[in-house]
Amino acid sequence: MRILFVHPNYRSGGAEIAGTWPPAWVAYLSGHLRQAGFDDIHFIDAMTDNIDDADLARRMEEIKPDVVGVTAITPSIYRAEDVLKVASEVVPNAVRMLGGVHATFMYKQVFSEAPWVDVIVRGEGEEICTELMLAIEDGRWPADKHKIKGLAFLDGDQIVATPAASTVKDLSKIKPDWTVLEWSKYIYIPLGTRVAIPNLARGCPFTCSFCSQWKFWRDYRVRDPKDVVDEIEDLVENHGVGFFILADEEPTINKKKFVAFCQELIDRGLPDRVKWGINTRVTDIYRDRDLLKFYRKAGLVHVSLGTEAAAQMKLDIFNKETKVDENKTAIRLLREADILVEAQFIVGLDNETPETLEETYQMAWDWQPDLANWSMYTPWPFTPLFQELKDQVEVFDFSRYNFVTPIMKPAAMERGELLDGVMNNYRRFYMKKALFHYPWRGTGFRRRYLLGCLYAFLKAGVGRTFYDLGKVGYTGPQSKNKLDFQFDDSRTIAEAQMEDWVSSADKAAAAKERREAVKAQMKERSAERTQDFKMPNGAEVKACGGGSQQMEDV
Repeated sequence: MRILFVHPNYRSGGAEIAGTWPPAWVAYLSGHLRQAGFDDIHFIDAMTDNIDDADLARRMEEIKPDVVGVTAITPSIYRAEDVLKVASEVVPNAVRMLGGVHATFMYKQVFSEAPWVDVIVRGEGEEICTELMLAIEDGRWPADKHKIKGLAFLDGDQIVATPAASTVKDLSKIKPDWTVLEWSKYIYIPLGTRVAIPNLARGCPFTCSFCSQWKFWRDYRVRDPKDVVDEIEDLVENHGVGFFILADEEPTINKKKFVAFCQELIDRGLPDRVKWGINTRVTDIYRDRDLLKFYRKAGLVHVSLGTEAAAQMKLDIFNKETKVDENKTAIRLLREADILVEAQFIVGLDNETPETLEETYQMAWDWQPDLANWSMYTPWPFTPLFQELKDQVEVFDFSRYNFVTPIMKPAAMERGELLDGVMNNYRRFYMKKALFHYPWRGTGFRRRYLLGCLYAFLKAGVGRTFYDLGKVGYTGPQSKNKLDFQFDDSRTIAEAQMEDWVSSADKAAAAKERREAVKAQMKERSAERTQDFKMPNGAEVKACGGGSQQMEDV
């Protein structure tokens, strides 16, 4: 049986300005399928190769697949649906499969707008996808579709979701097939080297209302560090990877496993051959302040900190339970350990004003991170927070839910003013860094890395791909009142989706999963979190959304 995976051609001028990112999802799915005996697997990276629908149709006709599979996050969902629309026209006998976080929770929306989709794989894909492929190969599809857990499909006029499948319990079976990718395409611009995105853990132990990680992965599981380093060693030796970013939301949550991961890298001599980066939180930096130089020895060179907002008012809204001075100190600690630090700011909340935008810039400059990034507040449509805010949401064009487009309009600002304010922050911050810091501070690797980051910014700026500036018509402050964000006003929430945001089958299965996961993991995590560690202000360590409770029964 011939399987074709396609990565949809979607760009927003956000993360892709730093390079071309390898679609890790196809490697993880392909690896599991190969273990089940499927060896005729093809992949088209329509995003990296900038393939239009006509060229995609031609390639599909040449491959003649039995199954066409695609995945999507929220902003790429329409392009993913388009891929399967092309498949329905040129390889009509192929089963058309869609996966990913958006389709998992918004399957009723997807079927309402794209009825040509045959089946949606809901949740963690390896085991569900393999079971589905076996059913297709054996001729049991579509007769057995109601028997396979973790699917959604149209049955006549009815949208059906089977009970949620279990998450992958034996993570040692996760063995990605990185050979499916053409590695010469995936370059991290700041270092001019090949880049990968492996993962150490799946999910998150916290249940923040604005996040989808805990909802999608359901229970928090950490892979054996040796298995992950085996994977990284393969990427370095056989695919020439020189930089990787752990895909985890917060890989330092499980301190014991993270330390073991770093030690394994050191023991194999990998830090001399590959450098890497992570996202984490201020509290973890405080907790591990005595280990930061050890992390640097393991090859960790870039930490993106979720400082979220500079104004204390905004920190309180997000329940971050951190203070402004703590953010500044965490950045200093990282720089003292020779780890480059990037400060992430969320802007565009309802209470955003020109004054609060200015405050974020002043804070960023005072803290002196090596890099700063301002992201537009974007409510994922399948999170509890979105349901709380949906009366304030005016834009339902999900292609613009990309963290660079102002989906939410602040009460005191127009969207064009907000974008211009963010661009003003970027201009000032990086102009000063370019003139007074990057060329003169530090030597060797640090200086080369920072100048590489500056080059990536300049390249995207000159090409006007940064933040989709060319697409919306932004040319500078004089254009802020003339911008066209090109929202598709015809897009709305489907009636079927409004009726039921989460299937009852998912609720029951998720509750059972959480009960079992919490019982098995709470004791270990509780001990790690409370080993005489307090924030300098005496506050309890919180989740990224502020909650101290982890996944509970529903």
